[in-house]
Amino acid sequence: MKKILVAMSGGVDSAVSVLLLQEQGYEVGGATMLLQPCGLAEAEGAKISAAHLGVTFHLFDWQTEFREHVIDPFKAVYAAGGTPNPCIFCNKQLKFGKFLDHALALGYDGIATGHYARVREENGRFLLYTAKDKSKDQTYMLYHLSQQQLSRVLFPMGDHTKEQGREKAEQAKLPAAKKHDSQDICFIPDGDYLRFLIRDGLIPQPGHFIGPKGEDLGAHKGLEAYTMGQRRGLEVAYGERIYVVGKQGSDVLLGSNDDLFSSRVFAEDVNFIPFDTLDAPIRAQAKLRYTPNAAPCTIHPAENGVWLEFDAPQRAVTPGQAAVFYDGDLVLGGGTIREASV
Repeated sequence: MKKILVAMSGGVDSAVSVLLLQEQGYEVGGATMLLQPCGLAEAEGAKISAAHLGVTFHLFDWQTEFREHVIDPFKAVYAAGGTPNPCIFCNKQLKFGKFLDHALALGYDGIATGHYARVREENGRFLLYTAKDKSKDQTYMLYHLSQQQLSRVLFPMGDHTKEQGREKAEQAKLPAAKKHDSQDICFIPDGDYLRFLIRDGLIPQPGHFIGPKGEDLGAHKGLEAYTMGQRRGLEVAYGERIYVVGKQGSDVLLGSNDDLFSSRVFAEDVNFIPFDTLDAPIRAQAKLRYTPNAAPCTIHPAENGVWLEFDAPQRAVTPGQAAVFYDGDLVLGGGTIREASV
């Protein structure tokens, strides 16, 4: 690949990615996906960085596509009782889907992003590995990448630490050098997802809290307001610590901390990277949320997905979140958590 289009967010990682690729001899362009009206400020920041680096800049207005592929599925998972990960929706459908297709149509050979991850070609297969900076590794959000996508994607930050990236940005006097990382869902900057859902037209589903002994503990404020393991904000007087341990219809099930642990997890919509299908059980490690730690398990092939059997029970396994599988630094793949059991 010679000509690369970098997805620029206005932040430091994507700007440094442009710089690193220029140093490696690539012909580089930059582009920002405008996904919502409040993204204009980020787009302007990316445009300024692109001008500073002397690269062609494109702005793709995909607000309609963002609604279709991210916001609507986000609402649907909550309405079904799960807890979605919208960044994975966006990466799969837009950043590594439509963005890559658009880049190729514009004459670029591939794309790059500021994600902390690494791609290597081994024995004719493109493999995904964790980043050098394990504290910033973002492979949890990238398990869905296909061979075609991995063959056209570069992650320049994968071999650098965050500190090295910022130092390089400061040396190059990049406008984004001191910009802080975003920690929230981009379209819910205040973190109040329930208020966002209601403003967007969702009507919270009424139901009741059901206690550890099956007792009715009163009405809750809407099924979508609660997630596995939640303790704060329940407003239930019970005399001891009590947590959300599940959902049944429109009711929210409450129980003790011990009730939150599961050893078996079923994942659907599974994608594998080093191979196409899993034909026999394999040992691996898996992450069930975006954390640094992966837990040892055995992955069993199953109809329409896989069963993960963990060596030690896992706390607050949450339907709708991703289960991502690893063999050390190698990403084996992942899927969407559907259910968990003891």
